[in-house]
Parts: sequence; structure tokens; C-alpha cells
Amino acid sequence: MSQQIKIKNALISVYYKDGLEPLVRLLASQGVQLFSTGGTEQFIKDLNLPVTAVEDLTGYPSILGGRVKTLHPKVFGGILNRRNLDADKAQINEFEIPEIDLVIVDLYPFEETLKSGGTTEEIIEKIDIGGISLIRAAAKNFNDVVILASKDDYSKLHEQLENQNGETTLEQRKSYAKKAFHTSSHYDTAIFNYFNTEDPLTVFKQSLNTAKTLRYGENPHQKGVFYGDLDAMFSKLNGKELSYNNLVDVDAAVSLIDEFQEPTFAILKHTNACGVASRQTIAQAWNDALACDPVSAFGGVLIANREIDLETATEINKLFFEVLIAPSYQPEAVELFKAKKNRVILQRNPVELSTKQFKTLLNGVIEQDKDLIIENTDQMVTVTEKTPTPAELSDLFFANKIVKHTKSNTIVFVKDNTLLASGVGQTSRVDALKQAIVKADAFGFSLIGSVMASDAFFPFPDCVEIAAGAGITAVLQPGGSIKDADSVNMANEKRIAMVTTGIRHFKH
Repeated sequence: MSQQIKIKNALISVYYKDGLEPLVRLLASQGVQLFSTGGTEQFIKDLNLPVTAVEDLTGYPSILGGRVKTLHPKVFGGILNRRNLDADKAQINEFEIPEIDLVIVDLYPFEETLKSGGTTEEIIEKIDIGGISLIRAAAKNFNDVVILASKDDYSKLHEQLENQNGETTLEQRKSYAKKAFHTSSHYDTAIFNYFNTEDPLTVFKQSLNTAKTLRYGENPHQKGVFYGDLDAMFSKLNGKELSYNNLVDVDAAVSLIDEFQEPTFAILKHTNACGVASRQTIAQAWNDALACDPVSAFGGVLIANREIDLETATEINKLFFEVLIAPSYQPEAVELFKAKKNRVILQRNPVELSTKQFKTLLNGVIEQDKDLIIENTDQMVTVTEKTPTPAELSDLFFANKIVKHTKSNTIVFVKDNTLLASGVGQTSRVDALKQAIVKADAFGFSLIGSVMASDAFFPFPDCVEIAAGAGITAVLQPGGSIKDADSVNMANEKRIAMVTTGIRHFKH
């Protein structure tokens, strides 16, 4: 098996020609015969370099509006012939097929056309046939052929050919083949997912081209990588690289804040809200969100749905925090935050988020629709003798948004569109309730006149009885327990209002 292969013939046919010129000039200077098609052929001619049209090689013109250009035995025979097999050598000599040692090809911009809102016809025409076939053929025959399927590798191959007198090693060719198969599989995944929307096949296919290696995973002994385009999602204005745990918290923060339209500030720790408030101004929202639990807020992730002005930034700056996210910032606010170089300041960009979520589980992957439902006041059914007031309904709606994004089992207390306390991630609902009452008391909040929301039904009336004793006046729960009547009767006995929604919001 030959380790070093000198490139004698190259087929070049690319959609994007950025950065191609230096490599083409080097190939020509090293005596490589260039074969090309259409716009790439004209590009090479404009460089005053010799090039042979593929149609002159095959004896057939480009047909069907360019759908068929390279699909011919003289092209694929030149790529796929095995240099170490006498039978293959005999056949390419018989049919006068040149050995093609280098294939430079990219693919029609299918994903770009899809994202730009192209018509069905435009999208279908961007499904590449010849290009994907060339990539697979050249990658399959990496023993003898170099395949470049991305313009990102032009400079790399240029350096190798320059330093190695026009030759490549087997290791180098295999590396390019690996990248090429990634290109082809990613492309096919995008096409499949485009088709797999109506009456979908139950299969799991995902492919993400961009990746960022993290310092470590959840703990220092775990490796971590983020697959996705963070630069599209956020503009980082200050601070260190986001860690695995930062990213998990940031995801939770974004999901929570998107529930609110009015000026709102949320503070999260370990994905759970420890402060949320909606107010007339973002500065007021910050002060009241922080008051909920200033101890947990230390080192937390902060998020707002309005611009951070200098007044608000001055108050935020008094707290040690890990990450701050907002849609925009006054320049003076950014300068203030930059005084501490490690604090991460993110400006959120408008990016459409997936409606699916998945994670590895056991020996496979589990996927589900994101929980995108939130019940408004019209969906709250009063089941008690007492009806909640408009103010209580507003607070129940606010509380339900927080419950939805808090680890089960959870209980949330709210008053005046402000989180007073919550009990999170407990093994029983009573424990969650007691935790919330203790926290409210610890920070001086009276629960008298507040409302309570639960992420799931009450299997027993004890939670309602305890909460009523703490002073709450209205309860929201999904309902659905065979003992719902017990909780309703307890609410009636304690003269508090209860509504059910019919929707459970477990978050495990």
C-alpha cells in the first residue's frame, strides 16, 4: 500500500470559491492537471490557469439544467480505481480514464436555503447529487485519493503540498476522509429532518457542525463539550469562557425569562429560581428579585428581559455573580461590569430555539417535546366555594410560570408578582412546602395574603392545611388526584380559594 501519493490530476467543483485561489495556483505550479465544471471552471480560467472541462473528459455536456454534470464512469472510475490492483489499472487504461488523485468539492447550500425561507422548489434543488457522490467516492478511496469537502481545509492542504512536494500521506488522506464523511452525514441528516415533519418516522437523527470544548464537565474529572453555535445565541461582552454548569444554568434562565412579557428580573442557582419579580422598571424588578433570597443569589445566574441601564447596573454590581444575560445594555453599564474581568456579561440575540429536548439515558437517548404550555387565568377552574380575586389570579399565573421551571417536587409562594419563597427538588410535597415556609421566614417575608402553586396534585389535604395556617389565600394545582375532594374540602374549611389547571409541570 502506497503511503505517499503525488497528486497528478485534480477535480475541482465548488459552490463557494472563497480562499480557493492560492490552492489552485499551487496545484497548477506543481504540474497538476485540473478538471472542472461550470462556474469553477470559469473561475480557474479567469486566473489564466489551464483547466479541462469535465464535459471534454466525459464526452457529455452538462444536462437537465445542471443536475447531471459529473455522474459518469470517466469521473468516478478515475476516483474509485484502486492503484494497487492490476485489474483496475487495465480497465482505466482500456477506457482512457485519468487517475484523479484530488477531489475538491462542496455541496449546494441546502441548510442555508431552508433557513432563509426558500420555496419548496428552491429547497429541493439544493439537494446535491453529484457533489455528495463525489465526496463519498473520494473518501471511500482515501488510500489513493485526497478529498477536500470544506473550504476550511484549503490552507491546510496548501501547506502540506508545499512542504511535501505535492505529495500526501495516508494518515493525511484518512483524516480528510473522516471530515468528508462528517460533511456528507451532516448534509443527509439535514435533508432527512426536513422531510421528516409530516407523519414522521420514529428515529433519532441529529447533527451539529459547531462545537466548543469546555474546561471540564459538571465536575473537574469529567470532560465536557458543547455542540451548538453559542456565538449566534449570545454576544459575550465580558468575562471568561462559559463552563458546563454555567451553560446548564443559562439554559434554565432563558427558558424561565421567556415566560414573562412585562419587565422582569430572575435570579437562578443550580437551575432553580431563587428570585423573580415583575415591575414597572427593570431596576425595581432587580431589587425585589434580589430581596427574595440574597444568600442564594450570591454566585448565581441573572437574567432580565429589558435593557440594563446604568442605574440598574450599579445595584447589580454590588453582588458577586457568575453570569448576567439581557437583550441589551447601556454602554456605561458594560464599562462598569468590565471592572471585574471574569464576570460573564451576555447580550442575548434573537435566535429561534428548538421545540425538542433530548439526553442520553441508559443505553439510548430519550427525546420529548419541550414543555411550552403555560395556563393563563382563563384556564384556571375554581373548585372551591371562594373565588380568587383578580389580584390573586394574577399572582397564581405568575407562580405557575415559576413552578413550571423549578425542580420537582416544588411549592412556590408569590405575592404582588414577586417570588417570596420556594421549596425545590424535595422527595415529598410536604417537605417542599415546609422548606418554602422556612425560607420565607428566614428572609422576613410574611406569607399572609400570598398565593401558593404546586407542580402536581395534592395526594392528601395536609399541604393545603399547612399553607392556610401560614396565611396563603389561594392555591393553584393541576388536579387529578383520586383524593382531590379532600384538598378542596380543606380549602373550603380554611376559607381559601383553589383553582385547578388540568396541566402538570413536573421537571425532573
